Order: sequence, then C-alpha cells, then structure tokens
Amino acid sequence: MEQGNLILEQMKQERPESMCAKRDSDYIIKRQDCENILRREFIAKGGIIEIESPYYMVVEHSPWLSTWYERGDFLKIPIEDFDVRKLSFTYGDSMPTFSPLVNDGKEYRKQVYTYEEILGIIKKYGLPQNWNDDGSQGPERYIEAHVWTNEPIASYIGI
Repeated sequence: MEQGNLILEQMKQERPESMCAKRDSDYIIKRQDCENILRREFIAKGGIIEIESPYYMVVEHSPWLSTWYERGDFLKIPIEDFDVRKLSFTYGDSMPTFSPLVNDGKEYRKQVYTYEEILGIIKKYGLPQNWNDDGSQGPERYIEAHVWTNEPIASYIGI
C-alpha cells in the first residue's frame, strides 16, 4: 500500500491535470477494499484466481478512458485467448460499482459477473461507452474486465 501511495503522489506532482492526480488520499485503501470484494464475489461464483491482484482491462474501446493519458495506447486480445473461468467483470468501473455513494438501484450495481453473465447484461443494456461516454447518465462508461491470471497477458506484453 505504501508503494501505491508513493506512485500516486508522484503522478500528482508530475501530471497534476491527469485523471489519476484527482484521486483522493484514501484511493489506495478504497481500491484494495474494492479488489477484495471482486475477489470474494468471483470466488463465490466459482471463478478461478491465480494471482492476488487482477489485470484491469475494458471490453472494447472506451473513448473517455483513452483521454486519461497523454500517450495512451491499447492492447486488443481476442476473448478466445482467455480461459473465461479466470475473468470477472463489472458493468462500469468497479470503484463506483461498489461505492456506498452510488445507490441508484440499477441491477448491475454491487455485482461481479462471470463471462456468461456479462454477455446477458451486454445484451440487455449494450456497451456503456455507446450510450454514456460522457457520464451524463451515471458512472458506468465501460465494462471493466478483471483478469485473474498472467495468461494470456504475459505473452502479449512479454513478461
């Protein structure tokens, strides 16, 4: 946690206008709490976890998310390359999904989804970036994917 706080402070100093610099001093604690919920709920659904913290990805391109970085880039990996038993999802970013401050009663709040489950939610609501990229209709702007294994990520980024 201490290392995370140091990195966050460095980002605030080096890029004060960036999205990451706007995070409050409790962000790392909140992130860890959220990650614990993701892990616990995914395990309860029979998900397989091989690493302590997941790789965070999004489903399809998010125009809004791409504005967070000066020289942002992306990695597109076909779903067929993954063992879907090692993937969980939230409809929207996991932080507002599990935030006690977001209580609008939408069915996808406070929910972790398996691959099969998120397909049903996408069929019902579509991709958030297609109907809410500006955030005017709530905090969901993309679908967050949590990859609980090093594969296939390691082969794509060379680790």
